[in-house]
Amino acid sequence: MKMRGKCVFNYQVNNPTPVSMMLRPRRQGGQAIYKENFDIDPSVHFSEFIDSYGNSCQRATLPMGQVTITAEVEADVVETPQLPNPLPGFVNIEELPDDIMLYILPSRYCQSDLSQIYNLASQIVGNAAPGYQQVEAIRSWVHQNVNYQYGVTNSTTTALDLVNNRTGVCRDFTHLVIALCRSLNIPARMTVGYIDKLEVMDLHAWVEAYLGDQWYTFDSVQENTHGYRIEIGHGRDAADVAMVTQFGNMQLQNMTVETQLLEAENA
Repeated sequence: MKMRGKCVFNYQVNNPTPVSMMLRPRRQGGQAIYKENFDIDPSVHFSEFIDSYGNSCQRATLPMGQVTITAEVEADVVETPQLPNPLPGFVNIEELPDDIMLYILPSRYCQSDLSQIYNLASQIVGNAAPGYQQVEAIRSWVHQNVNYQYGVTNSTTTALDLVNNRTGVCRDFTHLVIALCRSLNIPARMTVGYIDKLEVMDLHAWVEAYLGDQWYTFDSVQENTHGYRIEIGHGRDAADVAMVTQFGNMQLQNMTVETQLLEAENA
């Protein structure tokens, strides 16, 4: 399926401000990028680099005044399977590839080493078979027991905060699922990008868990994980996948996000 994603950020920049951005899509299996645009208005020089997670990143110094950053992509993507067959199982720690090991460690927003997180995870999974069934039980529990609401959490909110407050947005849902999975030694990471259907369109965050010998998608905002997605980046948690990180005095005035399934539109 061909899919288009577009995001536009409008800033008021009060002093020349260095920024680091993660707005261009990953080149990887499952999504073939055939059209892309990245633009800063007014035009400024920017450089690009690949971070330690393989994400495409951009750096620039934004000038004073009104600045608009636009990123667009069209890609061939496959629909997220709702239930793989057979269900992949738990991978013993000694059998995990070296580059997967960091995804079972606690991180800034996902305090998987805390007893409150482990106890809740153990309660949620019950007698579920180790592996996919455990992660799905966690995903489903978070969907059913956490309320989706803007304006309640912020950039400091952690998985433990969500255990106590039970209200947040996709970023918070994702952090909680990741922490619960890691407490059971299941590698989990945060993935961000475009999805074709959201009640309130935004850049989206979801979980990928390493099971069997590959990564599988779990989306706790949805009743059941489904849809078409374009991945922009992934990392341990939100600290690794911020869309725009600023090092100065500027304010985001508004952001718009659009997605389209192009073949469905033309059918």
